[in-house]
Amino acid sequence: MIRTLLVATALCLSAPTLAKTITIDAGADAQERIQEALILAEPGDVVALGAGRFDLTDGLSLDVDNVTVIGAGMDQTVLNFAGQLGAGEGLLVTSDHVVLRDFAIEDSKGDGIKSKGADNIVYYQLRVEWTRGPHPENGAYAIYPVESKNVLVDSVTTIGSSDAGIYVGQSENIIVRNSVAKFNVAGIEIENSVGADVYNNIAVNNTGGILVFDLPNIPKQGGREVRVFDNIVVDNNTPNFAPEGNIVAEVPTGMGIMVMSHYEVEVFDNVIAENGTGNILIVSYSKGQDDPNYNPKPIDIRIFENKHGRAGYKPAFPGGEQLKAAFGGAIPPIIEDGTGENILIGEDVAILTLGLTTPGQSLSEAKPALSQGATEPFDGRQLKPIILPQAMEDAVK
Repeated sequence: MIRTLLVATALCLSAPTLAKTITIDAGADAQERIQEALILAEPGDVVALGAGRFDLTDGLSLDVDNVTVIGAGMDQTVLNFAGQLGAGEGLLVTSDHVVLRDFAIEDSKGDGIKSKGADNIVYYQLRVEWTRGPHPENGAYAIYPVESKNVLVDSVTTIGSSDAGIYVGQSENIIVRNSVAKFNVAGIEIENSVGADVYNNIAVNNTGGILVFDLPNIPKQGGREVRVFDNIVVDNNTPNFAPEGNIVAEVPTGMGIMVMSHYEVEVFDNVIAENGTGNILIVSYSKGQDDPNYNPKPIDIRIFENKHGRAGYKPAFPGGEQLKAAFGGAIPPIIEDGTGENILIGEDVAILTLGLTTPGQSLSEAKPALSQGATEPFDGRQLKPIILPQAMEDAVK
């Protein structure tokens, strides 16, 4: 059965020659045996990792196209990097048409799994975890595809990242779905990317649940066309443990969904509750920056048909407690700083507008005002669903 699955997975990636399976079992010399298999693999091959615990002392890398790396399950095949001597990734992928599935990475010194410039990459049924729980010395990212086109993250679990559990940056045509992110600083983050669907995920017990950011001084800018829908984003109140200087160190504890300086974002049909600062925050990039090509404002943001639970009962930003008292014990579930353009909120809930006029303006200059969202049904859908190549979808069947 497993051999049939392995061959079928390889064939769905259109391997030019008959695929072979390279099987690696746990035990002595696992480091050398896995890395050798990844180096010697040819397009179409499957590297099959057996059940068990693989104790590794260095990061692994793959630079061959059309390779599948498969384990026996995210709780059966564990690549343990607690004894890693360097500070790099657990696994680095720099090739195209790669499928990673059914194994776990634990306690890597750096990022868990990073792929860079890897088009048509699939992350499926993986677990990346730092087993000591939230800690600033944990790796920054668990699942970390960057500078790629066609990215599928499906049914993964991430725990304990000091930056983001699932991070997709400077990429195009992205789906993140059916995944669990917990006890990270940011649960799921889409950054400086074009075209992303983030749906059917659970973001719980992070500092911030789901972030959609566009940042300055990065080669790829102009993040746009992101849909965040059908997610459960609850109880994201873990104190921020990001190392000082990281951008996510600025994310207030207790944040559900945060949109910063992005174009064309739709947030709809989510369940968002028990987030101490707020359920949804829409803001400009507020730090000093000198990038002439960067627009720090959020533009064309549409929020509609979400189900809101309790929020704003423990705001973690300057002046938050005073606002909480002024609003009778909790600030409204939706907060926007006032600097954005074409912000459409079709929710029958209270909205706090901070009344800022310029990105980077101090909160001491805020002029808070309370408003009410639309009381009539509102459908802000304008963006089209993301469609990935069929071979990528076939790889997770």
